[in-house]
Amino acid sequence: MAIEEGDFKTRIELEEGYRFIIHFDDERTSDFYMDEPAPLGTGEYPNAGKFLAAAVGNCLCASLTYCVRRHHAEMNSLWAEVYTTLGRNEKGRLRITNIIVKLHPEVSDELKLDRCRDLFEDFCIVTESVKNGVPIQVQIEQTKKEG
Repeated sequence: MAIEEGDFKTRIELEEGYRFIIHFDDERTSDFYMDEPAPLGTGEYPNAGKFLAAAVGNCLCASLTYCVRRHHAEMNSLWAEVYTTLGRNEKGRLRITNIIVKLHPEVSDELKLDRCRDLFEDFCIVTESVKNGVPIQVQIEQTKKEG
């Protein structure tokens, strides 16, 4: 796939209430909004949990499509359903406790799809990163008002 190693930056900026605008560090990627459901936010835009589910599902779709095409078959159509479970941890905090992704491909060669069943997940950046628990470091740097 055409993704290379390296760093990228995402800027997240509070606009109002719990609505944030998300900016990426390249000109080709459009900004988008995220929000929290009521009563915190308005629920007008997806929250982080929904984006995580979409990212996992999208990554698997892209990886399967790449594998099928790499094996010289056509991906005629593909759709997926992502079922996400929220539950509470031992401290009573809400967490994503389970994600089930159901992929529904239509391919030109069933044998090529069978070959990809054993391969494609390992090449999915997001899904494998989530499964393996990405290390996250959080730093808070106070912004001072000017003037």
